[in-house]
Amino acid sequence: MSAPDGVLVVSATRAEAAHVPPGADLLITGIGKVRAASKVTHRLAVGDYRRVINIGTAGALRDGRTGLFTPSRVIEHDISAADLAAMGYHTVDEWDVAGGDGSVLATGDTFVNDPLHRDRLALRADLVDMEGAAIAHVCAEYGLPLRVVKVVTDNADDSAFDWPRAIAAAARDLGDWLDGSRFGEI
Repeated sequence: MSAPDGVLVVSATRAEAAHVPPGADLLITGIGKVRAASKVTHRLAVGDYRRVINIGTAGALRDGRTGLFTPSRVIEHDISAADLAAMGYHTVDEWDVAGGDGSVLATGDTFVNDPLHRDRLALRADLVDMEGAAIAHVCAEYGLPLRVVKVVTDNADDSAFDWPRAIAAAARDLGDWLDGSRFGEI
């Protein structure tokens, strides 16, 4: 199935996008917020898009979280809008995502595998990744709707280093989600 006109599918890595349906307008950004923001900004500046779908993998911040999630909120966990506002600088560090499942995704450039860091993040979020908030920020700047689709591959602990073994199954789940009737929804 090809992508509906005007839909940009964004993934950090080719491995996560291995089963994206043929014909989809796919952008591989590389890992991390800066790379994601830069690549998505460039593509949106030169393309004609109606919406963006960010697919990828995530670590679970709470035990028992497995499977595919479509977060309703994305937060940037390694910047604090409250602290910056106290110094007179307004910035946004969280975005609502319409049509989500109620879960919260925390994004930061830190690879989370420390139990204390995981526990702190679990107070605010269900999942953690390294690109979602950057993509949400850019989509908000362009006024474009975003859908975030993440498959849990680890528990944001030492199991995170097993990501290469978990990615193939996660990529199939992401491809199935895109290939299903949900592909064109936001």
